[in-house]
Amino acid sequence: MSRVTFYFDLGSPFAYLAAERIRTLLPEPVEWQPVLLGGLFKLTGRSSWGLGDPARRHAGMAEIERRAERYGLPAIRWPNQWPADYLTAMRAATYAFTVGKGREFTLQAFRNAFQHGRDLSIAENVLDAGEQAGIHRDRLDTGIRDPQIKKALRRATDTAFQLGVYGVPTIATDDELFWGDDRLDDAATHLLRTSERSRR
Repeated sequence: MSRVTFYFDLGSPFAYLAAERIRTLLPEPVEWQPVLLGGLFKLTGRSSWGLGDPARRHAGMAEIERRAERYGLPAIRWPNQWPADYLTAMRAATYAFTVGKGREFTLQAFRNAFQHGRDLSIAENVLDAGEQAGIHRDRLDTGIRDPQIKKALRRATDTAFQLGVYGVPTIATDDELFWGDDRLDDAATHLLRTSERSRR
């Protein structure tokens, strides 16, 4: 069976769209791996499409809104400050996976951000998402500040880059990378074919 990893950052609306669909498209087990998109940008010399050219930003946001509607998801509600600094949120996600609440926290945080317009660069909003996902606020706050959690996120980001992950969402299988929400179906087809070949 192929090893499958879903790389994401909570600031990415495309990763949000992928997170909502991944459970119905890809067979388990899938490892959900938080990575810092800002870190990948620094390593690749790139920047967010949400910054800079207003026309590109508007087109990208409109495309995300169309996809959400097509997927049957609630209408996108953008945070007032987007994109912003999601370092605290990504440390929280990293911690959440260490206590068995990673997917719950990730989905809650994504929905709070892109269904309810909550700004995840604000620590209180991150702690709210944790509480909704079943993580005590004080424990999450402590986890965010833990040097080992900070190191784990940096290490995960560096390792992803070394594997060829340059953006999110990315689905990594044993032999291929699929970058983008629009590549989920391709990843599913690839895994199906790989599984069929292994059974022959």
